[in-house]
Amino acid sequence: MIDLLEKYPKVVEDEVVFWYKAAPASAFPENGGACVKYKDLQIAVFNFSRKGEWYACQNLCPHRMQMILSRGMIGSSGEEPKVACPFHKKTFSLKTGENLNGDTCAITTYPVKIEDGYVYVGFDSGYS
Repeated sequence: MIDLLEKYPKVVEDEVVFWYKAAPASAFPENGGACVKYKDLQIAVFNFSRKGEWYACQNLCPHRMQMILSRGMIGSSGEEPKVACPFHKKTFSLKTGENLNGDTCAITTYPVKIEDGYVYVGFDSGYS
């Protein structure tokens, strides 16, 4: 199961070499998420419309090892945008992937940009 988590290495915006055109921005629910597939990865993309922000992370819950985070509830902890897993309510930062409940497992986050009405998710050279 750990092998599945290792498929999702963290990508920072400075290291993006390929922007994947995921879907039209209109395909994503306001203040919610949806899953897109890139190669063998499932990526949860969140339209945090009340803040005018977009986020992306692995769709894989690190506790249950199920592809479910795109169905989680989004919100904020202070200024930190977060998603709560719908199974166990553990919360993760949508900026850093950090587990906000203090547990050791985190999630991988990805850079997102909106261009010409489309959502793009950034990947490094390992996934281009």
